[in-house]
Amino acid sequence: MPFLFRALALAAAAFSLVALAGCDAQRISELQPGISTEADVRDRFGVPETIWDEADGARTLEYNRQPAGQINYMITVGADGRLVAVRQVLTPENFARITPGTDMAQVRRNLGKPAKVTPYRLSGETHHDWRFAEAPNIPKVFTVVTKDGATVLRTQIGPDMDAPENRLSSVSGGALQFKKIC
Repeated sequence: MPFLFRALALAAAAFSLVALAGCDAQRISELQPGISTEADVRDRFGVPETIWDEADGARTLEYNRQPAGQINYMITVGADGRLVAVRQVLTPENFARITPGTDMAQVRRNLGKPAKVTPYRLSGETHHDWRFAEAPNIPKVFTVVTKDGATVLRTQIGPDMDAPENRLSSVSGGALQFKKIC
């Protein structure tokens, strides 16, 4: 019986993540570049994980969907307080910019907060993982490996073995019921 409850909980968590992604799409559609303000962004997304000050007076608000989600948003508000851009930063193009020798502060700035950071004492390496979805909707993990914690040693992409669809092997008995959350 405990397996059934765990399986149901994993299925509910997976559904909630899909529903949350739908909520984000709705929130983004309500924002208009050049018209919406930082207050409008905060009304829809809440308090940002981090606020990055830009050289031109603009501010980038980080809305992190890690560790459970597969998206990190960087929402830029100009010096005039108006929305400039909404970007989902966990993309192959951004991953390609992370190369050996890149400063980890720059990686964090480009990708947002990672889902997980795992130190490996025997090798002296630390793995920084970002969960993302590869088209069409395959759960993956982008990993940045550091040796000194300050610079990138290498990167790798692999399957997201913590994704609910990869952990849930079967659900038997009973129907699942979900409610709309946004």
